[in-house]
Amino acid sequence: MQEYITLFRSLADEARLRILNLLFESGELCVCDIESTLGFTQTKVSRHAGYLKRAGLIKDRKSGRWVLYSIADPQTDEQRLIIKNVREILLSHTLTKKDSRKLMKNVSKGCCATFVTVKPNHTPKRIELH
Repeated sequence: MQEYITLFRSLADEARLRILNLLFESGELCVCDIESTLGFTQTKVSRHAGYLKRAGLIKDRKSGRWVLYSIADPQTDEQRLIIKNVREILLSHTLTKKDSRKLMKNVSKGCCATFVTVKPNHTPKRIELH
């Protein structure tokens, strides 16, 4: 039961839901992309990403001086179901739609994004701007 408590607590914050939404939309993002899109500080992004990582929802990797975040592979059927439903809910929310549009605008201006999927069921487009 503890893993569910950790998972649901990680979802009980607007900042974390907004970060998840961007990762659902993009595939993989640099911290600076999340910062510039959501107007968060690096500290805030890192703190909330830590919660999501401990819950098993996201993973990170280093690429030079950048930390890149992406959605982690679900470890259980229950986690897969929760992630699927959270994604569907976030896709329909006004604020997360606005965040997604802002991310795409930032990427077109030269953000650090490495992979961007504009719509669900589309093949990710690789963009290297580092």
